Amino acid sequence: MNTAQDEVKPPSVLPATLALFTSATTLICCALPAMLVMVGMGAVWSGVIGTVPGITWFGANKHLVFTVTGLVLAASGAWQWHARTLPCPADPIKARACTRLRRISWTLWGISVAAFIIGGFFAFFPDTAAALFL
Repeated sequence: MNTAQDEVKPPSVLPATLALFTSATTLICCALPAMLVMVGMGAVWSGVIGTVPGITWFGANKHLVFTVTGLVLAASGAWQWHARTLPCPADPIKARACTRLRRISWTLWGISVAAFIIGGFFAFFPDTAAALFL
């Protein structure tokens, strides 16, 4: 028979996945083009721009991209922090799945934060980034 404890849903990885997606835009906007140019592959970036011309919007609106990404990361982190104390189902298999999903969510969120920081470094401190890598 199902108890109230069995009805508890495991935490979703959706907030962390959304944070990862938005953080990837910061890499597309700033880190990827700078890295390609620094290693002498500017022609590759030109090819990407020629193939996907809308990609330049991210670089032209980097303040908006970073603001939205920062808000999504903060909301995702707050959700993760809140969900850490939510109960997992009593069933051992479901409990292990719940615990595993929580670890995956924190890992995705950490990767998202790292991508955000790397993208911000290249976007707002390009001279320092170039000096570090050349």
